[in-house]
Order: sequence, then structure tokens, then C-alpha cells
Amino acid sequence: RLVESGGGLVQPGGSLRLSCASSGATMDYFAVAWFRQAPGKEREGVSCISSADGRTFYADSVKGRFTISRGDAKNTVTLEMNSLTPEGTAVYYCAVDGGSSWCASPFSNPVEYDYWGQGTQVTVSS
Repeated sequence: RLVESGGGLVQPGGSLRLSCASSGATMDYFAVAWFRQAPGKEREGVSCISSADGRTFYADSVKGRFTISRGDAKNTVTLEMNSLTPEGTAVYYCAVDGGSSWCASPFSNPVEYDYWGQGTQVTVSS
């Protein structure tokens, strides 16, 4: 079971740090991604981290502002989000590819992922 946390309301230009924790099987051996879905829009891949070599991937819309990493706590993945804009308002989900330690190419296809969290709401508004 995946559980996201850290969402909330933030002003434009602000920062949030999301966490994804697994209470079941370890995420440490699999590719883990963050997606987001805004109202009326399709689910969008935000970032992915490979367990095999630690490589990270980002959507162009967040490159340079978001950072994905393995958390300090075992079995967690974090998404550091800086310089947030109102376009970042969405429900953010973490997802695990239970069949691979590599991020797929492209990583942004939701069908690549076997396990999903319930999501955490991020609202960017003044």
C-alpha cells in the first residue's frame, strides 16, 4: 500500500515536499514515479526515479523546479517542489512499477505502473 503525504495549500512561488511511503513490499528495488491530475485533465507524469542506477526523469513542465529522490527513511520517495505555479494545482500520486527497476521510456505512461497511492491534493493559489 502506497501512502502520499505533504500536500496542501501554497502560494505561487512557494515550495512543498511530498512523500510516498510503502507499508507493504519495498519500493527500493523498483522504479517509482510521481503523477498529477488536475480537474478535467488527464493524469500527467511528473517525475520518475530508477532504483537500478538512481537516474531521474522529469516532465519538461517541472524540470529545474522539482526534484525526486529516495527518502531518508527506508521505503520512501520524496518529491521536492519549488517555484510552484497555479498550474501545479492537482492531485499528486505516487506509483510503482512492480516489474522493473528502470523507469520506462517514456516514464509518463500510467499503464507501466502496477501500484498507486490514493493521492494528495496540492493547491497553488494566492
